[in-house]
Amino acid sequence: MKGIDTNVLVRYIVQDDLKQSRQASHFMENECTPESPAFINSIVVCEMVWVLESAYNYSRENIAKVIEQVLRTREFQIQEPEMLWQSLWGYKHTGADFADHYIASVNAHYGCEYTVTFDKKASKLKHFKHC
Repeated sequence: MKGIDTNVLVRYIVQDDLKQSRQASHFMENECTPESPAFINSIVVCEMVWVLESAYNYSRENIAKVIEQVLRTREFQIQEPEMLWQSLWGYKHTGADFADHYIASVNAHYGCEYTVTFDKKASKLKHFKHC
């Protein structure tokens, strides 16, 4: 199995750098198959969201579509897909960041009653509490 770093995934999605986009596309289209999927860990998904928001000014709606496509791609094996799907739902339906939803999902999965935060938006979520 091969892993994919955030920068390769983002280049494949945005196609903004001719050389790197071609290399990323070649890898994705020739090396990733349902029989031999590439591994995408949860941090890569969180970083991808941050990069698309901050560097490419993607809308929340467009980012949600990208996340969903990544999670549905059979050529990828995703770490903790159920928690990422929960995070996507929260991201689409609340004002909090995707990473905050992911943090809440992981912490709840591991038995945390809540997660303390200084983040005002996150503190309104079910599994967070303002510190």
